[in-house]
Formats: sequence, structure tokens, C-alpha cells
Amino acid sequence: MATVLITGASAGLGLEFAWQLATARHDLVLVSRNTDRLERLASQLHAAAGVHVEVLTADLSVRADVERVAARLRATDAPISLLINNAGFALHQPIVGGDPEVHDRALEVMVRAVMVLSSAAAGQMTARGRGAILNVASVAALFASGAYSAHKAWVRSFTESLAVELAGTGVTATVLCPGFVHTEFHERGEIDMTSFPEIAWLNADSVVAAALADVRRGTVISTPSLRYRAVSAVMRVLPRTTVRAIGSYRR
Repeated sequence: MATVLITGASAGLGLEFAWQLATARHDLVLVSRNTDRLERLASQLHAAAGVHVEVLTADLSVRADVERVAARLRATDAPISLLINNAGFALHQPIVGGDPEVHDRALEVMVRAVMVLSSAAAGQMTARGRGAILNVASVAALFASGAYSAHKAWVRSFTESLAVELAGTGVTATVLCPGFVHTEFHERGEIDMTSFPEIAWLNADSVVAAALADVRRGTVISTPSLRYRAVSAVMRVLPRTTVRAIGSYRR
């Protein structure tokens, strides 16, 4: 039975990944800052699906905690077959005049931790000749809407580069680029999304199902839903001056 490690597992897409993978009979390692939520979720998953669930409390903005998670990924006695780098948070503040500590934390969680954990997982997986890494980015990677766009653009580019390096090893790298998803993500970031129409939103269960299907196929860029694939295609061909104007308007 394959074991999957999920960061940011206690809420949002991470929570949905945990439920779908447990239902598919995968053992899990759940990573989050919230021990109570993790332990409650672990009990629910074990009771519902009968899988083994390991809880690993870690704050990925703390480098010592990231190293503990990396050590778990490097372990060969209970190897991880799929890493899902999902941890992140909404960064609803400007680059100029924003809180430097918040920006530093965002970089640690959404950039450095992704790099360190992907590297640790890839080393263990390539030695065994099999495995997969799924990094969660966003269609925001194609926009110019603040530091969050920049972080997700890095995740997208990094994962593509990782996929190139891993070619022929039996290990794959996929980057998930969803649009707006019905989770608590925006509410936690205190972002008012009421002006966006329902058609702009995706459901977490369909996003996760599509992402896992793309991982199984070895797809490098996973963009759930036809409408967001269309948005991504348009953004890639627009002049960058137009992209920047859209970003300025959104901010």
C-alpha cells in the first residue's frame, strides 16, 4: 500500500486530498501546524477507511520543522510514494508597504519548503525508481497580482524544471494550477470574494480528483476545468503589458 505525505492537510484542498486518498486505500502522513485538527482528522480517516494515518505537526515557515518533514521524506523504512506540497495561505497585501514578516513567512512556506521537500522526496524516490511529487500552484502564476502570483509562478517553473530532471527515473513531477476553489482559503486570508460569479468557482472534490488523475498519467501541468484551461491559454498569449494592467486592476 502506497503512503502519501500531504502538507497543509488540515483544511482546504489538503483535507480533500486526504479523504480521497484514504478512500483509495492509501496510508497517509498528514502535515500541518494544527495538532488538534490533524489528530481529529487522522481518527476520522482511520475509522472511515481503515488506513494508517501518521500525524506530523510542523510549521513550514520554521526551517527546523521543514527539516523534520524532509527527514520523514528521506526515510527508507517507510517510504513516501507521493508528496503533495499543498501548504500555503492567501497573501492579501501589497509588496510595497506590506508587512516584511508576512512576506518572509510566505516565501518560507510557499517557495523554500516546496524546494526542500521536493528535493528530499525526489532523492528517496529516484533511489527506488518510482514515486510522484505534486506541487500546488495556481492560475495566479500567470498573472502579475502581487507576491502571491510571484510565489506560484516560481512553483510552476520549479516543478516543470524538476520534471525535466526526473525524466527517465520513474519519478514524476506535476504542478496543480487551479482557479478559485470553494474552500476556506480566501476567508482565512480575509479576502472578500463576493463580487466573483459562481461560474468562476470550482469544487474541491473535482479539483483533487483531476489532479490525482493527472499525477497517475504523469502530466506535468494540471489545470482542472475547461474554463481555467481557456483562461490559462489566453494569459499565455496576451502581451505582458496587458497582463500587468489586469494585475494592477485586480489589486
